[in-house]
Amino acid sequence: MSITVKFFASLREQVGQPEAEVSENVVKTVADVWNTTTNDMSIPENTLMAVNMDYVESTHAVKAGDEVAFFPPVTGG
Repeated sequence: MSITVKFFASLREQVGQPEAEVSENVVKTVADVWNTTTNDMSIPENTLMAVNMDYVESTHAVKAGDEVAFFPPVTGG
């Protein structure tokens, strides 16, 4: 089983793909997921991260079947 990865808004453009799959055997944390799917591109400052629709930190553990999502910082006015 694998981990589904989704990139939203400007991150989708920076990474060059809207979605990816990664094997749970090669990643342990959300940061590992980012590094694996972006070829070690730096995570932009203030990027929001979620696992299974719950916001988490980059050190959060991941497991098979998880959905990991990355969102650019939200601004409003």
